[in-house]
Amino acid sequence: MPAPTSDCGSLCPHNLTLFVAIKRLLFIWLYKDDRSYNLFDITDDWSYIISMQKITKKQIKREDLLNKGVSLLMLQGFHGTGLNEILAAVHIPKGSFYSYFGSKENFAAEIITHYISSYLGQLQSYLALSEGNALGALERYVQETIGELERTDFKGGCLLGNLIGEVGDTSDVCRMALKTALSSYRDAWELGLSRAQIEGKIRTDKSALDLADLWVNTWQGALLRMKVEQSAMPLKQCYDELLGCFFKA
Repeated sequence: MPAPTSDCGSLCPHNLTLFVAIKRLLFIWLYKDDRSYNLFDITDDWSYIISMQKITKKQIKREDLLNKGVSLLMLQGFHGTGLNEILAAVHIPKGSFYSYFGSKENFAAEIITHYISSYLGQLQSYLALSEGNALGALERYVQETIGELERTDFKGGCLLGNLIGEVGDTSDVCRMALKTALSSYRDAWELGLSRAQIEGKIRTDKSALDLADLWVNTWQGALLRMKVEQSAMPLKQCYDELLGCFFKA
């Protein structure tokens, strides 16, 4: 938001003072018979605007930190990423970082939540637009994920899998965040598979929950092999054998 100017049409301090005075007079007239109403207990509008600007900037900076954190942790891991490197990347002082997150572990936990939310949103949007073809939506999601990993030469892989191996059993804060993220991802798959069962595309002798668990477990293993082999073949095999065969009705 640009700074206030002295133009007549702008919300500069002089105009704002007049605006507040008029507003107060209006309240006096409207509530002249209401003795319970404090006529002058009205937030100063300019202070409110300034405070909202500060909140918005803080939210943007926090979002920048999380986005940069995803990139750094994907490529370098939790232990390989130093706090000073994070701070330099988004140009904030150490005090602001601790004000936002409290610790590096808390930061990593919030990165996990931030990271998985984009994948959940993408999968949920595909299912919302599936028009009676939930299996097709799941297939499209996996195909596009594989394509994106191929385009980036398999760098990074899956942040969840990376951090599970690195801090999954050494940090309770990160472990709980990882557990919640995996459960949320599994639940999204359960929803899609249950819809596909109703549509007659997926077998019903096994619950959608069991199938979703099997998918997440197998997919995570395939992502790890992908990194080692620098190949999409483990992912494609997982896709073909489960969605293309074992899960089919």
